[in-house]
Amino acid sequence: MSAVPRSEKAGKAGKAGKAGKAGKAARPSGRFRRMLDRLSSSQEDLESQELQEDAQATGCTRISECSDRQIVKVAGTLRTVTLRPRAGVPALEAELFDGTEPLDVVWLGRRSIVGIEPGRRIIASGRVAMSHGRRVLFNPTYELRPLAKE
Repeated sequence: MSAVPRSEKAGKAGKAGKAGKAGKAARPSGRFRRMLDRLSSSQEDLESQELQEDAQATGCTRISECSDRQIVKVAGTLRTVTLRPRAGVPALEAELFDGTEPLDVVWLGRRSIVGIEPGRRIIASGRVAMSHGRRVLFNPTYELRPLAKE
């Protein structure tokens, strides 16, 4: 038998048990925990997380990590698409969002492009420019991604 009194053994076991429970509670695991996390998150947070995972899966750069004059390949969802003339020339502008930050995508000399519409997922490639404090891709090459329901 050991020389440690019984009350000290119980105290040590109780502390170890509490530490084990605290470690278990701090670590989100299991279906129930994931379900609770999804229920407590806003729809915008869930969509942002999904977009970030999609961009990472396609091997694209996060928009938040893009710097001025860098050649990038980004993926995301088009939030808005508008026709705005620039210096008398038609320009189709779209806001691309990948879950981190927005990026303006501009096609100069175009009034419309088939498939470029709000809610559409695309992969765009080109050189990032900074304009009025926002990241912009002018005349990028792009790939239309299937819609979520396709």
